Amino acid sequence: MKLLKFVVCFGTVAIAFASAGERYNITLHQTTMVAGNELKPGDYKIQVDGDKATISSGKKSVETAVKVENMDQKFTSTTVRYATAGGTYQIDEIRVGGTKTKLVFDSGAQASAR
Repeated sequence: MKLLKFVVCFGTVAIAFASAGERYNITLHQTTMVAGNELKPGDYKIQVDGDKATISSGKKSVETAVKVENMDQKFTSTTVRYATAGGTYQIDEIRVGGTKTKLVFDSGAQASAR
């Protein structure tokens, strides 16, 4: 009976972690626009759930559309690639170091700030 309880509890915790999405850390080195919201230079956390990314630092949080792509080779370091529009930097893609994951952002996507 104790073994059954353990298995059920472990399974529940495993499912919770699996459904939590992926989390990444990035550093922005310049003022950046993400879906109409300005992010100052600094460290940010990204939570990816399906086709939605939440970029946050402290109390500021921005949601935006994202496409997760798996590449053939691992990236050696995390890099943020920018596009420029109207003289402002916008996140175009993030290549996550140590993984084959590339996050591609739609610079025209609608977002909500919290």
